[in-house]
Parts: sequence; C-alpha cells; structure tokens
Amino acid sequence: INPLDPWFPRHISELDHCTHIIAKYEPDLDSDHPFCVSFVSMDRDFWIRGIDREGKRSQTLLSLTSILCVVCVNGQGFLDPGYRQRRKEIADIAFTYKYGESIPRVTYNESEIRTCGESIPRVTYNESEIRTWGEVYKELRRLFESHACRTHVDVLTLLEKECGYASDNIPQLQDVSLFLKRRTGFTLRPAAGLLTARDFLASLAFRVFQTTQYVRHDSNPHHSPEPDCIHELIGHVPILADPTFAQFSQEIGLASLGASDEEIEKFATLYWFTVEFGLCKENNEIKAYGAGLLSSYGELKHSLSSKPELRAFEPEATAVQPYQDVEYQDVYYVADSFQDAKDKFREYVKSKLARRYEVYYDSFTDSVHILDSIDKLHSFGAKLKADMNCMNTALGRLSGTN
Repeated sequence: INPLDPWFPRHISELDHCTHIIAKYEPDLDSDHPFCVSFVSMDRDFWIRGIDREGKRSQTLLSLTSILCVVCVNGQGFLDPGYRQRRKEIADIAFTYKYGESIPRVTYNESEIRTCGESIPRVTYNESEIRTWGEVYKELRRLFESHACRTHVDVLTLLEKECGYASDNIPQLQDVSLFLKRRTGFTLRPAAGLLTARDFLASLAFRVFQTTQYVRHDSNPHHSPEPDCIHELIGHVPILADPTFAQFSQEIGLASLGASDEEIEKFATLYWFTVEFGLCKENNEIKAYGAGLLSSYGELKHSLSSKPELRAFEPEATAVQPYQDVEYQDVYYVADSFQDAKDKFREYVKSKLARRYEVYYDSFTDSVHILDSIDKLHSFGAKLKADMNCMNTALGRLSGTN
C-alpha cells in the first residue's frame, strides 16, 4: 500500500474517526468541533475544512456530487430556534458515542435528557417529533403494499412485531441494531448528521450503518432533503435485513477504502441511484427499494408514475449520471434484482478501481485486511479452503456419499 493513499479504517473501532459531518447547515454546532467540517463555496465545488485523523487541521477539495446527499434544509426548520437546539442536543450524543458502547435509547420519560445508570444519556422524543413520525408512518404504510418491494414490506412487518415500529412509537436504535445483527450482521451507529461520503462508505465496509436520531421539522413531514431517523428506520433498515442487499452495501463500502476522490464521487453516485433511489423488477412489475423513495411519500409516488425516465441499471453509466438533490429525480435506474445489482457492481469495480491491492473483511475480528503480498494471499486461501471443505462435506452428506 502506498503511504500517499487515502487513510481508511482497518478495525471497526476506528470508525470513531469516521464521523465528519457536513456542517454547512448546522449553524449551532461548534465549528471548531473535531468532527465538524465547514464549507467555502467555489461554484459547484467546496473546500472542506476539518481536522484529520492525527488531530491536524486540514483543508481538502470536495466535489458537490461526492456528498451522498447535499443538505438544502427546509428553511422553516432552521429558522426555528427550538428545533435547532433540539438538533444540537441529539448531535452531542452521537459525537460522544464510541465503539463498543450501547446505542443511546430514546425514551418517553419526563426529563428531556437524563442518565439511567449508563454512561450514555437517553433522549426523550417530544410530542411534535412523535406526531411527525406518526403522520409519515401511516401515509407510507398505506403506499408500501403497491409501491415497495416485497422484502421491504415483509421485514417492516417483522420490525413492527419485534422492535416496536408503530405510528405512535419511534423504535429504539439499540433494538433495531440487534435485529439487524441477527439477520445480516449489520449494526447501527448513531451519527450527528450528514457524513462525508468517504466516512459513510467506509462504515459500510464493516457492516455498520451510521444512523441519525433526530426527526425532520414538522413543517414538511413528507419530504426531507437530509437524513433523519424516519429516513433511516423506515427507508434503510428493512432492506438492510436482506442478506443479498446487505452484501451489496458492504461491497460498495469495501470498494471505497483507499479509493481516490474521483472514485469516491462515482461510488457515492452509484449509492445514490441504488441504495437511496433504486427501483427493481419484481413479478413483472417495478417496485421501489431505495430508502430515499421509501421514506418520502411524494417521491415514492413520483418514481412509479409516468413522469420520470426509467433506465436499466448499468454501473458505468449510472456512476456519472447527474442527480437531483433538492427536487424529485428525473431519472431512476431499475435493477433486475438485488443479485443483478451486486454482480454488475462487482464487474465495475474489477475493471474500474485503480488501487493496486484488494481488501477483504474478517468478520471474526471486525477487521479489514489488505491482500498486497503472496503470503497474505496464502493465508486468505487457507481460510477459503476451510470453508470449501465444510461445503464439500455438507454436499457429500446431502447426496449420501459420506
């Protein structure tokens, strides 16, 4: 590995350093906070000022489209001082969260922020937040049967039974994280806001999904241009419970490790048109699987209307397609299946990624290993051989030859 290559985490605990948020629309967060970045506009590009992993102030150029979701926040929300203070309180919880801690629970107690014999404070959702969640939940739930892919509908039903999803209850991240861990190995980590693309994608490599806990402003409940817990819990979580889709998400993350800024921009765009706004074929119909669609009543209906253009998902073309970050999309990409999207992405990475080494994730140690020598390939091959031996033994027993 070249010392000049971009840094990336090697162990899941190093995601504590992957929490830089886009702070252009976070006026109440401390601009000197080590996890904040600020913008100096230069046409369609921005200089991001932040603090690097060694604690030194840094300034790097970031293209607009390398941000997974550009924040053009609803003006009423950020003109509301009470809402801004609320966002700051919840952001502080995410900023202090460290690997290995329990996720802060959001409870219905009287005090707004308290501790309950734990090192992490619990936060109370107020009536306005629960009302906003409930309004969105009920409208989307009615639409999912006809517009959402079957996996999303089925898993959401399970989440209602096992994690307390309901129109009058915002589920706990800790409960949802344990549910995902059992299903696909993904876990949730609290995030203070919109992360830089590099930090967010790096988390996916470890099957960690960085999740906001605040609720969008009640003035515009059915659409939010930035992520909130409605987007995360209703849009993303059900699909992350599908093994094939979880693998696809992790492979985007693994491909991003050590990638150039230009490659990160393309991976972020691919993520946008798949994980956020993707459509798929299902029983000769087109259904939504993207979280941006499944958490926005208006855009979900728009995506399956006659207005937008639908194109077959091809990573090379999708990676350079301009996208809308404020209005509804003009173009959506349709995958034949989650497996189809994963297979095509693998071929794209194989032919287009410029780094001179491969990486793999070791789930036993929660570590990423770099395959950049023959010795490391031998060690990796030994692990594969053990897995193949197990599979061959199982096949033999099923066929009656053992």
